[in-house]
Amino acid sequence: MIRRSFIFVVMAGCLSVGMTSCGVRDRNGPELPGRYMLGKSDLLDKIKGGWVGQTIGVTYGAPTEFNYNSRIIPDSVEIPWPENGYGLYWWHHKKKTGLYDDVYMDLTFVDIYNRYGLDAPVDCFAMAFARADYHLFHANQAARYNILSGIMPPVSGHWQNNPHADCIDFQIESDFAGLMSPGMPVTSSEICDKIGHIMNYGDGWYGGVYISGMYSLAFLTDDIGFIVNEALKSIPEKSDFRRCIEDVIGWCGEYEDWKDTWQALETKWGNDLSCPKGFEEPFNIEAKMNAAYVVMGLLYGEGNFGRTIDIAARCGQDSDCNPASAGGILGTVTGYSRIPEKWMNNIREVEDLNFPFTEISLNEVYDMSLEHALELVERGGGTVGEEVVEILCQAPEPVRYEKSFEGMIPVLKKELNMFPGGEKFSFPFEGKGIVLTGQIRSGRSDTSDYVGKALVHIDGEFADTLYLPADFRKRKFDIYWNFSLEDAPHRLEMTLLNPDEGKPLELGTAVIYAARK
Repeated sequence: MIRRSFIFVVMAGCLSVGMTSCGVRDRNGPELPGRYMLGKSDLLDKIKGGWVGQTIGVTYGAPTEFNYNSRIIPDSVEIPWPENGYGLYWWHHKKKTGLYDDVYMDLTFVDIYNRYGLDAPVDCFAMAFARADYHLFHANQAARYNILSGIMPPVSGHWQNNPHADCIDFQIESDFAGLMSPGMPVTSSEICDKIGHIMNYGDGWYGGVYISGMYSLAFLTDDIGFIVNEALKSIPEKSDFRRCIEDVIGWCGEYEDWKDTWQALETKWGNDLSCPKGFEEPFNIEAKMNAAYVVMGLLYGEGNFGRTIDIAARCGQDSDCNPASAGGILGTVTGYSRIPEKWMNNIREVEDLNFPFTEISLNEVYDMSLEHALELVERGGGTVGEEVVEILCQAPEPVRYEKSFEGMIPVLKKELNMFPGGEKFSFPFEGKGIVLTGQIRSGRSDTSDYVGKALVHIDGEFADTLYLPADFRKRKFDIYWNFSLEDAPHRLEMTLLNPDEGKPLELGTAVIYAARK
């Protein structure tokens, strides 16, 4: 059993907490201060550390992303980090244009705050996100299609309209909310409520609330165990997300080796029951599973930057975004000036370069986030002086309870691999819901105007008209879904009204849902 101890000292309204090993909070451990004083230059240093830590983490994990699903990246596999040139390499690497999605997605929202102020309506964020040039996947792409079709937040992220509502998407895009809410996790949760529901719901939303909450608390303490546990108070106790993370924290206290915790996690939580692609596959893009890897990196890393991001990456699955989250949180704890020099050379060479799909560089976002943070500190009852910032600290409060796919569970996945033309596609199934995966087959560079139109009937009754753009950026991520059926035998029939031989409709799989017993 790993022993933990906490040391905390309150001086001049400030909290300093030191952690000697990973794990749960001691019952006699530290409490949040009422107010926290921080030099303005120190606040900027922590904000910079958060953005740089995130960028280092995603770059470090770049060669491994989703190459190791439901398996650990073994120690025998070296994850490279050369002395220099590596940041520039990935910045310009044409095969990985989506690598920095967890940063440039953040920057989309930061830019809206910068242009329209902290009270910008959610539709501004939604439209900027939907109209951006970058390619999206899973919950993000489903939400983009919804928004471009007139289905606006928060229903754009609701599971009835988005089969990927519990996926990782907002979790990897929520860093900005914590970085602009120093010591104020309630404020970061409010930001997440507005923006996170653009693309997610339930556990998918909780991922962003939790990650941003850890960022927020990272301004107040260097105790990683305290940050991990305290931020979890923002998540409703009965949610699967919270139960999963609580398990991981407990296993960290039980097992010396992080790989034993990984195996316990995989055994209990490794089956993806929310993403149609991940169900019955090694692939897992659920928010809670990948957040668990972030927590493992933070707790077993014990404040060591390299070890933290290495563990988060070696857990596999989304192994660039997870070290990005862990690195960003730890970078906020340490500050930019204390990130080990080994990791900085490859970042300094790109600090003045705009991130892909943006007009914003790291050096620019540092100042943007500082401006937003100072304004939120004042709104939250704190004060901003010429050199010192006094934060009115907030104790985390549970956000409302949400549950995706209420009352149902996936039970069957059937490979279709069909290309129906003008003929009717007919598929019998028994269940309460169904998702048909697939797409109009076209390349990622396709920007054509062709939109497939199909009619869907369930049990002989009209169910929906589908519009399926060939344009990869505007595509419908899943062909069809229906979660409102009686738990009974059904027959789905679909007819493509305007087939195009050059852009065939490809049906991938059918995922069937039954009532949860």
